[in-house]
Amino acid sequence: MATPWVVLIAVVAAILGAVGGFFLARKYMKDYLEKNPPINEEMLRTMMMQMGQKPSEKKIRQMMSQMKNSGKGK
Repeated sequence: MATPWVVLIAVVAAILGAVGGFFLARKYMKDYLEKNPPINEEMLRTMMMQMGQKPSEKKIRQMMSQMKNSGKGK
């Protein structure tokens, strides 16, 4: 009967769905991390203070711009 065709279509649809879902999730996470970076200025300031450095505003801005530029270069 039509059972082999139904199984074949179901398998192909599952594979296409998995591949499509992977790429959609990948794009969503890239956009999310670009808009909400995992490190912000306050976290950077705290890390520098824990390492014994006195963070100046200029140094923090410089480090943030370096991190943004390194992320775009990849």
